[in-house]
Amino acid sequence: MSTDRLVVIGGDAAGMTAASQARRRSKDLQIVAMEKGRYVSYAACGIPYYVGGIVDGFERLLVRSPEEFRSKQSIDARVRHEVLQIRPQAGKVLVRDLDSHREYEEPYDQLLIATGASAVRPDLPGIDAQGIFGVSSVEQATELRDFLEHQKPKRAVIVGGGYIGLELAESFTRWGLDISIIGRAPRLLRSIDPEMSDLVSEAMTKMGIDLYLAEEVTAFEEQAGRVAAVVTEKRTLPADLVLLAMGFKPNTDLAREAGLALGIKDTIVTDDHMRTPLEHIWAAGDCVQANHLVDGRPYWTSLATISSKQGRVAGTNITGGDASFPGTLGTSITKAGPVEIARTGLQETDLADGDVAFTAAKIDSITQPGYMPDNEPMAVKLLAEKSTGRLLGGQIVGGAGAAMRINVIATALQAGLAVDQIHDLDLAYAPPFSTVWDPVVIAARKLCDQC
Repeated sequence: MSTDRLVVIGGDAAGMTAASQARRRSKDLQIVAMEKGRYVSYAACGIPYYVGGIVDGFERLLVRSPEEFRSKQSIDARVRHEVLQIRPQAGKVLVRDLDSHREYEEPYDQLLIATGASAVRPDLPGIDAQGIFGVSSVEQATELRDFLEHQKPKRAVIVGGGYIGLELAESFTRWGLDISIIGRAPRLLRSIDPEMSDLVSEAMTKMGIDLYLAEEVTAFEEQAGRVAAVVTEKRTLPADLVLLAMGFKPNTDLAREAGLALGIKDTIVTDDHMRTPLEHIWAAGDCVQANHLVDGRPYWTSLATISSKQGRVAGTNITGGDASFPGTLGTSITKAGPVEIARTGLQETDLADGDVAFTAAKIDSITQPGYMPDNEPMAVKLLAEKSTGRLLGGQIVGGAGAAMRINVIATALQAGLAVDQIHDLDLAYAPPFSTVWDPVVIAARKLCDQC
């Protein structure tokens, strides 16, 4: 397998992690990374906190500049370079320099597709009005922050009730905006079960955020080129600023056009070494299908943790190593105002087909003993296979100090523990951190009684 020249398409988590890992393993390999945006290797998950002013400047989100990649690692990181076509038979990609508009072919011995995912942008009347933003890149985030600072909007409407929408809602509260969230689904955060989502909705309402769920946006009204309102089937909401937070879709057009078959949600299918069926072509990150570690089904979610792990695996194997990506539990965590939210594994909707007989238990507890002044409420929900007690998933919603307990549940899931084994875990205790019986253990004990 020739590894003289590696070309990477995409300059964020998966692509640059792979390039860096390949460089660590091979000092002589020529590495070229193509990124159509202005930045490589940036902390996209930090964008809501930059928008909210918690992070002072967008430069703090930049992990490493193209110049640093070139000088410190001899990685030729080319920003504003868009790959237009993959030509597998020729071992080349067609590239456009977006500044000079020059097109040229770049040869490769090994190619990594790390094209990521992009935010959904609906084709609706008024969508191009000034004041409508997405936040899937540093460029978009700086435009939004500039708009907040200089245009001083009063009313913000967020379209979408997922993680990004909730995180930006919290950011907007720091600007003193009147905030509304419109969601097509009947509840916030479809990645958790309804009774847990209800706790999040309650917290949002207490923050003064208006929720309009089970409503479809049909248009955006504008005045003098600026957004003035968001129209749904049921109402018209005035708005000076609109945030589109309607989810993400994998960027896989290049892969499809190159002849790669696509899997779930049009993601690229690879083996556990991140190889595609086309010789010398690999893929990693948000554009790639994974396997769910609980039930083995094809699975896709957009998470930096998965992208970085897959990038490291790809970089290792491209340079002759032997690494594998086993799959994912979809473990995720976020915070919206005072409420922390986390989940891992399967939820009830994933088990609705009836193939696995399951049981679930939800408990309401607190993060610290009741005598501690900073104790916060928290709810834990666990799911298990009814016949065996095998853990299937877990969710947590609560105040400060609640959500990181999800890592205990994720570890138990990946280790294949049953709920009675979780009940016996030797977890740390001290009043500033937990109750004597940790809420995760209490939930496991309740679930044991149902298995």
